[in-house]
Amino acid sequence: MVSADSSLIAAAKLAGRIVTDEFDSEIERLLNAALLDMGVAGVELPASLDALVATAAITYFRLHFGTPDDYERLERSYNEQKAQLSTNSAYTTWTVNHG
Repeated sequence: MVSADSSLIAAAKLAGRIVTDEFDSEIERLLNAALLDMGVAGVELPASLDALVATAAITYFRLHFGTPDDYERLERSYNEQKAQLSTNSAYTTWTVNHG
């Protein structure tokens, strides 16, 4: 299973304007939840997380950390990112049989 590494945690903290290490365990838990959620949706996560997967995970983190003023916008954004990944052949093992 792919999990959040220190660079993804640092990127999430930057996106959330968080300057303390006090919330690192919660941030890591939320990022891992995002990665699991994408997996449930059929996204095959690369061993080394790329920008698209990292951005979706950070959006999930921002959606679930605290009480964001823009919850609905973040929810729509995350769901769209997850849907795009789950239908992209680079992130799935789905096969199409023609005929």
